[in-house]
Amino acid sequence: MSIVSTFCRSRLWKTNVNQVIKVLSNTYKLHNNYNLAANQQIRLLSDLRYSDKHEWVSLDSTKKVGTVGISKYAEEALGDVVYVQLPDVDTSYDQNDEVGAVESVKAASEIFTPVSGRIVQINEKLEDKPGMVNTSCYDEGWLFKIELSKPQEIDKLMDEQSYQKFLESIREE
Repeated sequence: MSIVSTFCRSRLWKTNVNQVIKVLSNTYKLHNNYNLAANQQIRLLSDLRYSDKHEWVSLDSTKKVGTVGISKYAEEALGDVVYVQLPDVDTSYDQNDEVGAVESVKAASEIFTPVSGRIVQINEKLEDKPGMVNTSCYDEGWLFKIELSKPQEIDKLMDEQSYQKFLESIREE
């Protein structure tokens, strides 16, 4: 039985789209070759913007503060994260400045800010549970929040589709 016919016959048909996507993501592999954990949602046509250094940023409703994290690709490349060094609150950075580091059992990698601005909050939960970067890199495993000083920089970052093409190009190398 195909996924479509199974889906159409199920009670999920009448439920919230996010719940349907969440259920399907637990069962089927995404086209970009990585599985999502049960507590993560597929972000189709998402509002996330990505840097070529594999950080993502999502703006709040005011479009003035962005939440920053590392992509699923980066998280998987690192392996099990054991330590996260985050930037200091109230420190200002320019786009692509190094702001911290992520250490795993396999490697260490710098964290860069995808946009210019002032750090307004860090994810303090990562001090005790750095593995949240692995289990929920787009939700609970975010790194810091930054108040944008140059909002136009968002437009120069990659959207989801462009980022997927970028990943395909680096996999081919």
